[in-house]
Amino acid sequence: MKKLFWLIAFALMANLGKVYADEGMWLPMFVERLNYADMQKSGLQLSADEIYSINNASLKDAIVGLSTSPTPSGFFCTGEIVSDKGLLFTNHHCGYDIIQQHSSLEHDYLTNGFWAKSLDEELPNEELTASFLIRMEDVTDSLMADVTDEMTEQERTAAIREVSNRLKKAAGEDGKYNVVVKSFFEGNEYYMFVYEVYTDVRLVGAPPSSIGKFGGDTDNWMWPRHTGDFSIFRVYSAPDGSPADYAPENIPLQPRHYLPISLDGVKKDDFAMIWGYPGGTDRYLTSYGVNFLLDDQYPTIIEMFGKKLETWKEFMDADQQVKIQYASKYAVVANTWKYLIGQTRGLKRLDVAGQKAELEAEFTAWATANPDRQQKYGEVLSTLQTAYTQMSGSIEPFLYTNFAGLGGAEIVGYANNFNGLAGLLKPVEKSELPKDKEMAAKMKADREAEAKKAAEALKEGVTEHFKNYYAQADQKVLSEMLWKYYQNVPTNLQVPLVYQMFNKYKGSFEDYAADLFKNSIFGSETRVMAFLNDPDLRTLEKDPALELANAFMGKMMEVAGGFQAGQAALSEAERMYMAGLREMNPDKVFYPNANSTMRMTYGSVQDYQAADAIQYNYLTTSAGILEKEDPNDDEFIVPDYLKTLIETRDFGPYGQDGELIICFLSTNDITGGNSGSPVINGKGELIGIAFDGNWEAMSGDIAFEPALQRTINVDIRYVLFVIDKYAGATNLIDELTIHKAEPQPIRTETVEM
Repeated sequence: MKKLFWLIAFALMANLGKVYADEGMWLPMFVERLNYADMQKSGLQLSADEIYSINNASLKDAIVGLSTSPTPSGFFCTGEIVSDKGLLFTNHHCGYDIIQQHSSLEHDYLTNGFWAKSLDEELPNEELTASFLIRMEDVTDSLMADVTDEMTEQERTAAIREVSNRLKKAAGEDGKYNVVVKSFFEGNEYYMFVYEVYTDVRLVGAPPSSIGKFGGDTDNWMWPRHTGDFSIFRVYSAPDGSPADYAPENIPLQPRHYLPISLDGVKKDDFAMIWGYPGGTDRYLTSYGVNFLLDDQYPTIIEMFGKKLETWKEFMDADQQVKIQYASKYAVVANTWKYLIGQTRGLKRLDVAGQKAELEAEFTAWATANPDRQQKYGEVLSTLQTAYTQMSGSIEPFLYTNFAGLGGAEIVGYANNFNGLAGLLKPVEKSELPKDKEMAAKMKADREAEAKKAAEALKEGVTEHFKNYYAQADQKVLSEMLWKYYQNVPTNLQVPLVYQMFNKYKGSFEDYAADLFKNSIFGSETRVMAFLNDPDLRTLEKDPALELANAFMGKMMEVAGGFQAGQAALSEAERMYMAGLREMNPDKVFYPNANSTMRMTYGSVQDYQAADAIQYNYLTTSAGILEKEDPNDDEFIVPDYLKTLIETRDFGPYGQDGELIICFLSTNDITGGNSGSPVINGKGELIGIAFDGNWEAMSGDIAFEPALQRTINVDIRYVLFVIDKYAGATNLIDELTIHKAEPQPIRTETVEM
């Protein structure tokens, strides 16, 4: 009986240990030293070398950072290679901008989906790139060799940059690799990342938005979720396997490693790890920083983004063409807007500022208990407090000036792009001209040639800009943004032109905006192209949109002064606070904030209690899709064929006990940039694709709450079901390596009593 008691007790303790989320976004190069033993206990069956190795193929080689740059320093999303022909899975919302760019009224891939049934049908993308990590390396000692305590922050930064540039040049091997050096722990450590960047990445497949964005903004950040948030791309290489720009002769990439796929599904407590490129966290932010966000920064952004979204949606709902044009812009702004609302709620609800203040009190007591520590760290927190106070005094007018000006209506920001051309069109002053007539003539000719070159460069972007632009919507955005600006910014800090126009148009920014669009060249592709074909300075000087852009630009520099000064003071103080926290807790293993470098996080499949009497299951099924269906709401339309497949239970090999699993929860620690990241089981198989966090834990980028923090993942079986049963893209299924465990015989064991 005693033996049975201890078995039960051990089981209970083990289960209790799995209730909480696993905090930490870990650098894979340290997996063997810091995490491997714990991961094995949790269910990992791979060796440390199979996880991360620079000499042999490993999991890291199947993880891709997605960017729009051939030399990225960070990534907007993550993808994973799933076949020996370079097939790549990521989120639908990660591919959304690409899908939108390929869409039109004739080929509405956003609404209808897209499936390439052969390599020839795959769609190239001019800017999309895929980066593979070759290796990461600790370069702290090299970068800090010439740094001294007597240096100013500017001198310190310059010394570090000089060594960093040398290291990057050497590791780049004459342009073969893209090399990035980033700071960690607020500048106390530095690591170098060497990437191979592939620039030929083609769109292969995407479900209709009614699957890939099912639930829309309403369900965003929410559980339960029923979204098939995935899209498919393929990475191509030159025939010799090296990176190459798009060319017909390029071939599908033969990767170093790709992820096999498991059809076994998930159950509670299953091991789950996620790899990817989390964009940014601020887990070591002080209480002063938290209060600054809540009281000074977030409210203005939420207000201005909300008004812009409301305005865009009015026009998108009225016209399908406008809906396609603004789909990607709307999605990006809406995601940030709801995120900030959720984070505000979470930070307040969990009293994160109070928790941070308790740690700061502990830090102060520790620092003042020793004269050397007092000298080194005694003023760190007061410096941080002063800096945030200075920033809080100017952040609101700074934000309103930005969102009403260059960051508001697109016409204002677009007009600002023509300032360089305006400068080149100005005649050379006589005082600038050399006395020699030939040299003077050459100077004038050179200026004219530069102006012509600038005009040609601007021409190249005209069609792309206006492809996704609707002047009537932008005109209303301008009037709404100006009205918010006029209402909320003190007159002495306002752009004089704004209140002049307010008075001129008798309080109607609607009339001012209408007049501006009527008289500006920048609201019409035809007028812009006509100007660039024969550019002249007078047209730009009298253009009301460029006039407004210049007025806001001048005021922006003025109102940003206090904010920038406070921000500059933060750098050294934050570095010292971080160093002090680590010194104060020598036995604690700290993980660095996310900064768009490869990280690994591990945890388990779990449910959670969202609030009193609200317990959420860890998975959702296709039944929820039908329960949410609303034919009159774009966010909850269910495609007819999908509905038929669900109602007839035609799930093929992707069902489980007569049901189709759609999404599941895990305790992994992720953030933005992890969108599209693979969810991998203990055997190294793909079981899902991460795409969201949960509403109750929106404070997670600043304070991790283990009882609440969950990652929302689309089950890989639903992904395959959509590809195979819904879309009939069996050519893609045939590429994959799919594993299914054999059923095990039922065993009966006798427990000694």
